[in-house]
Amino acid sequence: MTVMTLTGSSTSTEATGGTPALVVVAHGSRDPRALSTVRALLDRVRALRPALPVHLGHIELNEPLLPDTLAALGDGDAVLVPLLLSRGHHVKRDIPEMAAVSPARTRVAAPLGPHPLLVDALQDRLLEAGWPTHPGPDHAVVLAAAGSRAPDSATDTARTAALLAARLGVPVLPAYASAASPTVPEAVRALTARGHRRVAVASCFTAPGRFATQCTAAAPWIASAPLGTHPAMARLLLHRYDEALMTSGALNRRAAATT
Repeated sequence: MTVMTLTGSSTSTEATGGTPALVVVAHGSRDPRALSTVRALLDRVRALRPALPVHLGHIELNEPLLPDTLAALGDGDAVLVPLLLSRGHHVKRDIPEMAAVSPARTRVAAPLGPHPLLVDALQDRLLEAGWPTHPGPDHAVVLAAAGSRAPDSATDTARTAALLAARLGVPVLPAYASAASPTVPEAVRALTARGHRRVAVASCFTAPGRFATQCTAAAPWIASAPLGTHPAMARLLLHRYDEALMTSGALNRRAAATT
């Protein structure tokens, strides 16, 4: 097998034998709404690119688990796109390790954030929740994310917050449901102390679940829905798939040129 990641160094050979499958790697959740949301998102992806084989694999909690999905592909080619929003432990270790022991020839793409398409989805969800098209100086946003102990994850979330702030024209403070600080209530208090009376919570979650519910409950004003099946999310999954193929192709051409 061959594994290439966009979050670490490795070696690869040129993929052979048709179009590589897209394997969307979701975290998994005990909330049944999460699985139905992810399946609906994959249907959007298939509608955008009908000829592309699209599969689902979970890191934990839901079936199919990623190792089972990869085993079913045999020694075929696949690009694994994390349905995750930053470079946390799952992206940097768990997914590449699962890929490395599978028979499939795999490449692991970058997570979905940060990216302008992610900001498109975040902005639209806020507007749906009641965010004004012309916010004033008393408006601000808390970007609520899952949280991770990995420093790269916090870097990515901060970058997404900066992109959203530039888009909205208001301060956006990242906050976390677990494993990192500040928490959503702490971020709300910090923004309120700066004079922002209209603080919204933007849910930077791919699907409903415990963390999204917890962060929504901490909103003092409005809270947006999880990103779910927003059209930009489907386009972003395909963008990361295409990006991984282009990156691996460029690396292979450079390697061939040096031999």
